[in-house]
Amino acid sequence: MAVWKSCPPSALEHKGGALFLDRDGVVVVDRGYLSDPDQVELLPGVADTMIAATAAGYLLIGVSNQSGLGRGLFTPEDLERVMVRIDLLLEKAGTGFDGFYYCPHAPGDGCECRKPAAGLFEEAAKSCRWEPEGSWVVGDKSSDVAFGRNRGLGSVLVRTGYGADQEGEVKRQWVDDPRVLFADDLAAAFAAIRAANLEDLET
Repeated sequence: MAVWKSCPPSALEHKGGALFLDRDGVVVVDRGYLSDPDQVELLPGVADTMIAATAAGYLLIGVSNQSGLGRGLFTPEDLERVMVRIDLLLEKAGTGFDGFYYCPHAPGDGCECRKPAAGLFEEAAKSCRWEPEGSWVVGDKSSDVAFGRNRGLGSVLVRTGYGADQEGEVKRQWVDDPRVLFADDLAAAFAAIRAANLEDLET
């Protein structure tokens, strides 16, 4: 596993929840093995949603499978340039990730960090703290949903990226699971998360 950005020291004292955000198809437009910083495009509403989540007390932690590295489709330098561009766009909008962790391996490498394995959670836990009952994973693939549910976190499948195509599979795998939600995009996912967490407090 690899670290693009560790959470700041204050994150170890954090008392609230965290949002674990997949990158491609959730935060930025999925270009398919994105390697050109000029092709980085934030999805609509992402920056405003991240600002709102920070204001509500959530840590924003990026978790991403970047198998293009392991497949040899782009280089670590390509990934760095893409991440610098993402950070710049988010910073200009007044927001950003508290931490960002990624898996650089190909699917057949047998690593422990490719979602839905727990490695990225474990790496993030070295510099971040979060309350599991108030934390959620937001992604566009069934592996993102499993990544959260396997650790007792709620998961939201967004219909951006690959999400619309994977919705049927996710619904079959997690039938009537109240901690698996569906939303059109990150903004709608955050609204659903806030509603679900409020409902938990009232019950």
